[in-house]
Amino acid sequence: MIPREQIWTGELNARAVSPADDAPQRVGLYDTTLRDGEQTVGVALDPEQKLALARAIDSLGIERIEAGFPRVSKDDTEAFRAIADAGLNAEIWGFARAVPADVDALLEIGVHAAVIESPVSDGKLSAYGISREDLVGRVTRAVSHAVSNDVTVCFFGVDGSRADFPFLERVYKEAVAAGASEIAVVDTLGAVTPEAAALLITSARGWVGDGIPVHWHGHNDFGLATAAAIAAVRAGARWVQGTINGMGERAGNANLGELALALDALYGIGTSLRFDRLRAVSELVSRVSGYELEPYKPLTGEALFTRESGAVASQFHDPPAIEPYSSELVGAERRIVLGKKSGLDSIRIKLAELGLERPEEDWPALLAEVKALGARKHGLVSDEEFTGLVGAA
Repeated sequence: MIPREQIWTGELNARAVSPADDAPQRVGLYDTTLRDGEQTVGVALDPEQKLALARAIDSLGIERIEAGFPRVSKDDTEAFRAIADAGLNAEIWGFARAVPADVDALLEIGVHAAVIESPVSDGKLSAYGISREDLVGRVTRAVSHAVSNDVTVCFFGVDGSRADFPFLERVYKEAVAAGASEIAVVDTLGAVTPEAAALLITSARGWVGDGIPVHWHGHNDFGLATAAAIAAVRAGARWVQGTINGMGERAGNANLGELALALDALYGIGTSLRFDRLRAVSELVSRVSGYELEPYKPLTGEALFTRESGAVASQFHDPPAIEPYSSELVGAERRIVLGKKSGLDSIRIKLAELGLERPEEDWPALLAEVKALGARKHGLVSDEEFTGLVGAA
């Protein structure tokens, strides 16, 4: 659990959030960056990159890492083998469609745990030209084949959030009867509200019983991935699937870092995530994938603990006054930058930071020059530029 002295959110949450009887005290994190995350348009990771990312993700304390889908390519098979042989602390899981050849590809690598997926909504089945009966047969055969070869199976119902409820119930029950020991409730298109996510989890738990752990897998098309995942956990989901930085197809997946922080800090539900390492891993994933993060992104954004406003700089000495949680929690550096929004306290702090001296009566003129330069640049005044202004004053 996060030390409470590093969280500064006030008392309102405790008054507003009612206890959830079905919520676990701790939820497991299942990372699918190397499979679902790589589905981000334009991202193609080679085996060396995947192994490096797997090691980094493992360093975060995440319990399960989905190493990929071997039938995609020879490179993916090679990457999977390397990750499986790397001696990581996390459980290494595979991914397969409900197709015998996919399961066999996992067996050839020696996989002992796998997600087996199949579409379950009528819209998806129609697009693939598969009947409901054919689908049930495929699922049960694939799950039985995997289980008979000592593979732990989590059945993953694609587009379950848009499926017919009675049929969704049937498929999950058939998958469990065939040997699946876990199930994943899947919001493939990020299409549900948090309330609907909770309903899905509650329903699924009722269908398969409390002895079968239920996962939540959601996307972010309406910007609700974190909120929906929280609702799912409070309804009894024991695992949440997601990615580093929320990367993934379309609007991406649930962001495991943001989710873990919100669960722990706001709802008192613990995870295994090492927040102090998250920014470094986030940067690595961003660099390797070729995508830049928004500077204002929660937890990992470059500007999260950076202050330009003079009004905020005047409170910089008192972090709880201007921040909801400690920079130390996520291993970030607090800093002041200069620009057209700076104030006299910004000048004072930056002078001290750079070891420069100017009489206090010179600060207003120096501030005016900083503001003017920032406005001309349409950006920040660098430390070098500020040093030049100090020397010229």
